Order: sequence, then C-alpha cells, then structure tokens
Amino acid sequence: MNVAVTELRRRPGRFVTATVILTLLATLLLLLGGLLDGLLGGSTSALAAQRGDVVVTSATSENSFLRSRLDAATVARVAAAPGVGEVGGLGVAQLGARVPGNGPRDLADVALFGYQLPPERVPAPPAEGEAYADRSLEPSGVRVGATLRLGPARTPVKVVGWVDGLAYNGQGTLWATAATWREVVNTNRPGAALGPDTFQALVVRAAPGTSPAALAASIDRATDGATSSLTLADAVEAIPGVKEQRSTFNQIIGVTLVIAVVVVALFFALLTVERTGLYGVLKAVGATSGRLFGGVVLQAVVVTAIAAAVGSALALFLDVVIPPGTIPYTLLPGRVLSSVLFLLVAAVVGCAFSLRRVLRIDPASAIGSSS
Repeated sequence: MNVAVTELRRRPGRFVTATVILTLLATLLLLLGGLLDGLLGGSTSALAAQRGDVVVTSATSENSFLRSRLDAATVARVAAAPGVGEVGGLGVAQLGARVPGNGPRDLADVALFGYQLPPERVPAPPAEGEAYADRSLEPSGVRVGATLRLGPARTPVKVVGWVDGLAYNGQGTLWATAATWREVVNTNRPGAALGPDTFQALVVRAAPGTSPAALAASIDRATDGATSSLTLADAVEAIPGVKEQRSTFNQIIGVTLVIAVVVVALFFALLTVERTGLYGVLKAVGATSGRLFGGVVLQAVVVTAIAAAVGSALALFLDVVIPPGTIPYTLLPGRVLSSVLFLLVAAVVGCAFSLRRVLRIDPASAIGSSS
C-alpha cells in the first residue's frame, strides 16, 4: 500500500494516459445519463407528478390517454370500488398554441391538461379559461398574463402563473380546469368531442392499508373489465417511447462501462508486467499477494476518482450553459452518484484481471530475471 501511494505521489505521469481516457469515459457516461433523464423527464414528468397511486384508462385504449374515454357512469363505478380513497379526473390535449408577439406560423407545442386533483408543484385549478404554464414554454415567448390561442379554432386560454418541471411527450404543459380542457377539445376536435363529466383518465388515491397493485385489480373488477388500471409507476412506463428510450440508453451506458473496465484492465496489466521485478523483491521480504494487489486496486480507484471528479465537473458545466428548451439534458444528483459508483466498480473489476499475474509472481524467478 505504501509503495502504491508513494508511486502515485512521485510518478504521477505514469497515470496520465489512463486518467485522461477515464475522464473522457466519465464525461460520456454522465452526458448519456443526462440526456436519458432529460428525455424521460420531458416525456413523463407531468404524469409522474400526479399525487395518486393508480391511473385508470378505458380497457380499449391500450393505456393511451388520447384513445381513452371514461364516462360519468364508469367514473362512479371506479369511485365505488373497494380500496378507493379519492378519485380525480384527468385529460390532455396536444395542440399548437399561437403566442402573442410571435409570427402566425411560429407555434408553441403545448399539452393542455384538465385536472381535478392537483399534481405536485401545481396549485388548485384556476378559473375557467385560465391555465398555469410550465416554465419550459418561456423560451417560446409565453408570459404570465398572455392569452394563448390553442389549436385551429384558436381557443383563448390565459396564462396566470408558472409551474416548473412538468412536460409531456416532449411538450411544455398547461394546467387548467376540466371544463376548460373539455371546451378546448370539443372546439378544436369535434370528431373527438367529450360529453359532460367525461375524462380520458382517472387518478386514484388508495384508502389506508390498500396497496397500489391491489387497488388497480379492485378497480378493474368493479368495472367488469371496462377499465385498464395501472400503478403510477407502470403508467409512466406505458407512455409511448419511454421503454425504448430507457433500453437504448442503458445499453449504450453499459457498453461505456465495459470500455472503462477494459481500459483499467489493460493499463494495470501493463504496469504489473513492468513491476514484476519489484513485486518479486517485495514478496521476498514478506509482502503478500493480497497486499500487492490491494496497492493496484488503490491506484486504480484513485485514478478513477480523479477522472470521475473532472468528468462530473464538465457535465455539470454543460448542464449550466445549455439554454433551456434546446437540448433535453438534465443532470440529476442521483445520476452523478450512480455513474461515479459504477466507474469505481468498473475500476475494481478491471484490476481483477491483474490479480492472477500478481499471484503467479515467484520471488526467485522475478529477481533473477530483473538482475
């Protein structure tokens, strides 16, 4: 251990190449994680923020809000199901919005939500004809007090306040009463007109002592299979494209970690070959193979920690300088911690390839070959 620390202090140049390569890998790993979190947040944050345990849609909708219709009678059956604590209607309309001061063709893509139970970070529903806007719409020219014209019918909706971090399918959101949402849908899409008290989905809170999974099953039994009920986490995963995005990025992140393992393995395997004579001398004076291998692991961990720190700083810098609304990049603290941990584990795994070589060093042979 002391030899490993001394070498790090006195000959840091030996580790520059590995540190630079691992820094690039750490930065790439964090960039990929930030892009994944940004894309998922832009698709799912509006639904993930719902203060409920189960999301209910119609059985024929394949868990799609746009295809789902739940009339007043179905809503009443859901509310009467065993284990239900509270029920709130939810609907969404994805439209283009004409923003005051913008050109006639310069539309902002918005997702208008009509809600009854306020999600996280959203106040109680405003007055009819008004809405809260997600701050991601600000770069598109949306301002508090502005009246947006939604859809081809140019239905007016006035922005009365901001909410933060709530997007749906890559669009900034507006949050209004169910009546305002229903009016916008009926005016702009007469073929998909909604009747009174009809919703696309229901957000259901469980009664005390009822698990979300049990509640979902109870609701579907109570409606005789007319509904499809998912826990909130499963409903988020059911949003189109979410599973595919997560799977693709996780595969790329996995390949990046494998490359990190290979880099550490090759670098420290070469160092072990160079140190064969030194290790032979140390073994001759009583050093154990475990102690020598511990020194290799220590050096790998230190080099990787430095690389991860520099890579994290670069990734955080990019998170600050990237303008909002341009690249879907969000670097979360949990992502930074998990990426650093994975890199450290990769460093230890990479060192394991040097263990066999260290164990096989014979003091007499090593000293004789180096003399």
